[in-house]
Amino acid sequence: MATMQQVAERAGVSIATVSFVVNGTKHVTDETRARVEAAMRDLGYARHHAASALARGRTNILALLYPALESDLSGSGVQFFTGAAERARERGYTLVLWPARNDAGEIAELTATGLVDGVVLMEVQLDDPRVDLLRASTTPFALIGRTADPSGTAWVDIDFEATVDDAVDRLVALGHRAIAYVEGEPDGRSSPHGGAARAHAAYLAAAARHGFAPRLLACAGDAGAGRSLASRLVDEGSDATALVVVNEHAAPGILAELAQRGRTIPADLSVLSIGTSPGAADPALARMPSPGAELGRLGVDAVIDRIENPDRPLPQTLIPCGPPEGDSLGPAPRPAG
Repeated sequence: MATMQQVAERAGVSIATVSFVVNGTKHVTDETRARVEAAMRDLGYARHHAASALARGRTNILALLYPALESDLSGSGVQFFTGAAERARERGYTLVLWPARNDAGEIAELTATGLVDGVVLMEVQLDDPRVDLLRASTTPFALIGRTADPSGTAWVDIDFEATVDDAVDRLVALGHRAIAYVEGEPDGRSSPHGGAARAHAAYLAAAARHGFAPRLLACAGDAGAGRSLASRLVDEGSDATALVVVNEHAAPGILAELAQRGRTIPADLSVLSIGTSPGAADPALARMPSPGAELGRLGVDAVIDRIENPDRPLPQTLIPCGPPEGDSLGPAPRPAG
């Protein structure tokens, strides 16, 4: 392997000049840079990216923190990751998925190492000790999600309030008044997930606004639990005419079990899933798609701006889920007789 000394001799410059070109630590003329880079190509010299990063005082690595050991990875979650990775690459950074648990200890270790230039935190809780730790650190960070009081932080988030309002408004316009809400079971955290809490509150507010009694249902986040919930609804003779589902993993099971139990979707019961990625279902699940890819890109933009332009105003952006796509949404059934 060629050495820096050999590159310097081939280009007719000092070793220091080669170092400036390799590490980007000092300006050199375009002509000198061209000679050094031509010598590097001729000799097959390979840049040592880690050493270059240390010389610049940066690694150009961002960590996307997701509690993958505690939360199942959904299709919509993958959209966040792919959008974030794409934007990081466009802006000259490498994004790594860091499957940290929902505690501050691992984040403290990560930020203390200096391995990453910035952090993007997902699955944010209303009262989140990880955010408190990041505030106290010197590591630039941004949130995909937000705490109960997100002031003073850079964040982007799904507008769950607007999305749930839109979902309920659409169902009411179709004649539904018995609208049930399906969410995940409590996960044992000391503080609830911010998005789940805001969507829950938005449903209760929408029910009050439209004058119907709220119907809250909860099940675990998997297809089997969705099937069990749907079976229970049928066995108990529920008079609900529509389900708003904020439980992505359970939604396909709900739809499959209802069909198996003889319910015609959407003639007997409409099912509208919020923040859901495409999936196989018959009929196709009506879903309000998550803006995951866009939020992933904006989250990376937010943390890179904190790194490169820390005096810029903090971004605080809400994006609602898209309008319904799919076939499981229809008018309320007419009362018998």
